[in-house]
Amino acid sequence: MSTWTANDIPDLTDNVALVTGANSGLGYETSLALARKNATVVLACRNLDKGEQAKQAILEHLPSAKLDLRALDLASLASIRSFAEGVSADYDRLDMLINNAGMIQPTRQETADGIELQFGVNHLGHFALTGLVLDKLLTTADSRVVNVSSGAHRMHPQIDFDDLMGEQEYGRWKAYGQSKFANILFTVELQRRLAKHHDHSCKAVAAHPGLSVTKFQPNATETAQTSWLERFFLNNLTPLLGQSAAQGALPQLYAATAEDVNGGDYYGPKWLKMRGTPVLEPPHENVHDEAMAVRFWEISAELSGVRYEALS
Repeated sequence: MSTWTANDIPDLTDNVALVTGANSGLGYETSLALARKNATVVLACRNLDKGEQAKQAILEHLPSAKLDLRALDLASLASIRSFAEGVSADYDRLDMLINNAGMIQPTRQETADGIELQFGVNHLGHFALTGLVLDKLLTTADSRVVNVSSGAHRMHPQIDFDDLMGEQEYGRWKAYGQSKFANILFTVELQRRLAKHHDHSCKAVAAHPGLSVTKFQPNATETAQTSWLERFFLNNLTPLLGQSAAQGALPQLYAATAEDVNGGDYYGPKWLKMRGTPVLEPPHENVHDEAMAVRFWEISAELSGVRYEALS
C-alpha cells in the first residue's frame, strides 16, 4: 500500500462501476481511472451538460472508454428511483457503487422531498440509491459499496436525533460534519448487515480524500456567510497543503479495487490525513455505536422509503 497508485488497479474488463458526481473533481478522476482499467463506468450526474463535458474529456484520454452518462439528482427520491430502475434494467451486474457526490450548503435549504439539503444529498440520497441497486450488488461476486466521507466527520461525530434536519438550529459545518459522519455510520451498519448473510461477497467500505484541491472548496466560500478565516484557509492554505483531485481520489479507488480491503474499512491519505498514498485509518470511535447506527438506519429507511428487504 505504501506506494499504491492508480496504476495498481487491476484489469477491470467486464466490470461495471457506478460513480455518483462523476462530472468533476474526485468523481471525474475516479471515473477516468476506472475507465483506464477497462471498466464500464456509469457516470451519474445531476447536470447532464457538465456530465457530457466530463464524458468527452475522458474520451479524449481514452477513445475506447466504455462510458454511460445518466441523470441522477440525489436531492430527489423520484430521480433516484428512476435512475436505479434504469440501471437495474440495463445491467445484469454491478461490481462497484462509488457514492462520491457531495455538497456543502451555507444556508439551510431542502430537497424536493423536504429533507435538509446536505443531509439529503450527502447521506439519504446515497442510502436510497444503494438500497435500490442492492440486488445487483448482491448477485455480483466481490462487489463493493464505497461511501466517500471526509475528515470533517470528526467535527460532529454523532447524529442529532432531536434536530436531524437543522430546523431548530442550522450551522453549515455542523450539518456537513453530521452528513459525513452519517456516511461512515451507514457503511459500518451496512457491513454489519451484509455480514449476517453469507450467500454473497459484497463489502461496504468508506474512504475520504484528505485535503484535495477541487471545485468543492471555491463553492464552499462563495457566500456572504463565509468568514474571512474560512476564505483564507480554503483559498490559500488548501492549495498549499492539499493535493490534486487525482491524488485525492486514490483512497476511494483503493477501497473499490484493492485485494486486501475488508468490509467496514476506512481509507484516507497517509500524511496527516491530508495528502499522500492511501492507508487504512480508524474513523471516530462513535461510528461503532451499534444502537445509534440501528436507530439511524431505521430513520433513513423511513425517510427514503427504501427498506433493504434483502438484508432484513
